[in-house]
Parts: sequence; structure tokens; C-alpha cells
Amino acid sequence: MTKQIWLNLPVKEVAKSKAFFSKIGFSFNEEHDTPSSTCMVVGEGKFVVMLFEESLFASFSQNKLTDTQSSSEVLISIDAESIAEVDELARKIKEAGGNVFAPPAESQGWMYGCGFADLDGHRWNVLFMDFSKLS
Repeated sequence: MTKQIWLNLPVKEVAKSKAFFSKIGFSFNEEHDTPSSTCMVVGEGKFVVMLFEESLFASFSQNKLTDTQSSSEVLISIDAESIAEVDELARKIKEAGGNVFAPPAESQGWMYGCGFADLDGHRWNVLFMDFSKLS
């Protein structure tokens, strides 16, 4: 049976993407770094997101890459521990050169979050969920 799952994302420049994600608080397992890829580790569960330069990614997927400026193939969601953490992450994203396309706000009375695009246009969703307010 499957033991692990990870996400692979195409990026224009691995070094710039690594710098961006480092600035917003993500970490990396540098044992797996190559000149055209890096291994990002997300959260306590250590979910792996591999960042591959576009040409290498395209060779794996054997498919045309999505134009992230005009379409989305996936929305990557991550949790936050508090409203303050969502606000802080949104600030860091802006400072690091990302695009906060949905500013931090309450949703449905029990969630607080924001949406952002990384340097390559991949869309991310950050949510703090207060299940005590869920009706």
C-alpha cells in the first residue's frame, strides 16, 4: 500500500522559489537538492513539495504546463494556528514578492484565511479554522 504522498510543482527558477518560500517560513531538505530541483517540507507532518524547473517537470509529466496566469490546476491549502498567523503570513508573502489575491478575511463565520500566488503563479490557500464556531 502507498506509504507517502508528495506534490511536484514546476518553477521557473529553483533558487528564486526556494528563497521566496524560505522567507515565508517553509523549510527544505537540502539532501535532495539538485541544480534543477529542491525538496520543500511543509508543516508538522513534513509534507513534501518538490520544486522542479519547468523543463525537468515537463519531461516527467509529458504534458504541456498550465499557464498559471490564466488558469489553475490545483489550489494548495495549508492550515494556520490563529488569525494572527494568517495575517503574518500574508504580510511575509507580500514582502517576499508573492501576490495576495484574496486578502485575509473571515469566511462562513468559522474560517479566516487568505489566498496567495507564489512567484510562479501557483495558488495557495491559508486557513485558520475555528471548529467551535461551526454550526
